[in-house]
Amino acid sequence: MTRPPTAVQSSAHTDPQNRPLFAFGIAIPIGTLGGLIGLGGAEFRLPVLAGPLGYIARQAVALNLAVSLVTVMASLAIRSSTLALTPIIPLLPPMLAIIAGALITAFVGTGLVGRLSNERLERIILVFLVVIGGMLIIEGFVPQQIPALVPDQPVWRVLTGVLFGLAIGLASSMLGVAGGELIIPTLVFAYGTEIKVAGTASLLISLPTVLMGVLRYARQHAYAERRDRYQTIVPMGIGSVIGAVIGGLLVGIVPSSVLKMGLGMILIWSATRIFHHTRTHAPDKE
Repeated sequence: MTRPPTAVQSSAHTDPQNRPLFAFGIAIPIGTLGGLIGLGGAEFRLPVLAGPLGYIARQAVALNLAVSLVTVMASLAIRSSTLALTPIIPLLPPMLAIIAGALITAFVGTGLVGRLSNERLERIILVFLVVIGGMLIIEGFVPQQIPALVPDQPVWRVLTGVLFGLAIGLASSMLGVAGGELIIPTLVFAYGTEIKVAGTASLLISLPTVLMGVLRYARQHAYAERRDRYQTIVPMGIGSVIGAVIGGLLVGIVPSSVLKMGLGMILIWSATRIFHHTRTHAPDKE
């Protein structure tokens, strides 16, 4: 009988009774740091879900994506009063193209996660997180505004948008992230978008992509365990939103470039520590 994977308890993992409080508490600083650099912090939540919270990689990805959906929806709601759509209008062709490509691989990626062994999925996650950590470090040295790398022609912007979207959707579905850490640099470097406009556009692109992934994981019964919803998704989602608001209020206190370099190194270290070797878990079938 097949049942959805769930957390496996060991001496190194958080006690189930303390899991809601721990999930809520750890999500606040992660969300704060993410808010300071304009991200949701999902890439930093994943090692926590697979480490202290004790979930196997497959379930950690699904739960992370659900928390990402909560965070994206809350961020859009918070920005709704000041959301300016005018600067986004010129970006609509590549944005729609990115969404189209991302939806394709978000659909495929969630199915792929279900077929991969936990050990192979961990290796893929490690590679993705190390690449994202490296990108954060590199971004710390790059000016926020640079000339667009993609020619300002509709055909080029749409074609490249689809290609970028394919990569973004795959990373989103296989890491459980909203994809802002990939979408924002893509919009800034490829299309010359101003960083604040890129942040708003990133949320609009992320929402359908993340929603697709969550629906696909739900059909695979990834959220069938009631305790996962109430002990992890809800408290971690609330903590992430609170942290993102705090981070947004603290923007400017610490230079974003310094934070990106530091967080990039932390991400690489934590990902390597959690996913660098095959961990032993209880089987998914009985």
